[in-house]
Amino acid sequence: MKTLIIVPVLNESAVLSQQLNEFDVLRAMGAQVLLVDGGSNDRTVQLARDAGFDILESVRGRARQMNAGARAAQSDLLVFLHVDTHLPRGTLYQIEHHLNGKSSWGRFDVRIVGSSPWLKVISFCMNWRSRLTGIATGDQTIFMTREAFNKVGGFPEQPLMEDIEMSKRLKRLSPPVCLPERVVTSGRRWDQNGVWKTILLMWRLRWAYWRGVPASELARLYR
Repeated sequence: MKTLIIVPVLNESAVLSQQLNEFDVLRAMGAQVLLVDGGSNDRTVQLARDAGFDILESVRGRARQMNAGARAAQSDLLVFLHVDTHLPRGTLYQIEHHLNGKSSWGRFDVRIVGSSPWLKVISFCMNWRSRLTGIATGDQTIFMTREAFNKVGGFPEQPLMEDIEMSKRLKRLSPPVCLPERVVTSGRRWDQNGVWKTILLMWRLRWAYWRGVPASELARLYR
C-alpha cells in the first residue's frame, strides 16, 4: 500500500533543516513525503525544494494544511506528522500491518524531549489518557486509511483542537490502534512557556472545549 506522510509547516526552516535526512529515509522506504506550507516568510519552502521534496502551498491553519495535503495525492494510507517529531524505525511496516484489518486509524505513543524532567511524566500521562479515552493528539502522529479520512470528511477546519475533534469522528468508525512504539517530539513549547503553565493552559482549554466553547475563541487564549 502507498503511504503519504503529510507535514504541515509554517516558518520552520531551523527545524526542517534538521529533519530533511529523516524524511529522505522515509522516502527511500517508499513513502511520499509532502510538506504543506501555510505561508512561510523564512526559508522553509526553499529548503524543501532544494532537497527535492514535494511542497504544497496552502491557506494557513494546521487542519486546512493537512486536508490540502491529503487531497492533493492519492495514497491508501495517510500519516500526519509534525515537523519537529521523529518517527520510530519500522513506521511504515507498523502502520500497514495494523491498518490491514478491522481498525481504520491509530497513533503512536509519544516521548517529549526537553529540559524539564517532568516531560517524561507528561508523556506517560498523555499515552495512558489516550488509551483510556481513544482520543489522540497531533503530537502522537495520527494515521488513518484514505477511506476513513474520506468518510469523516477530513480534519475539521478549526484553529484549535482539530486533533481531538478528528479523533471523535474516527472513533465512530473503529477504535484507534495505539502503537507502543514511541515517536519523539520536541518539548520546545513546554520549555519556552514553562511546564506547569502549559499544563494548566491545556487543561483549561480542553475543559472549555468540552463545555462547548468555540475553537476560535480558545485559539485566542492559546496564542
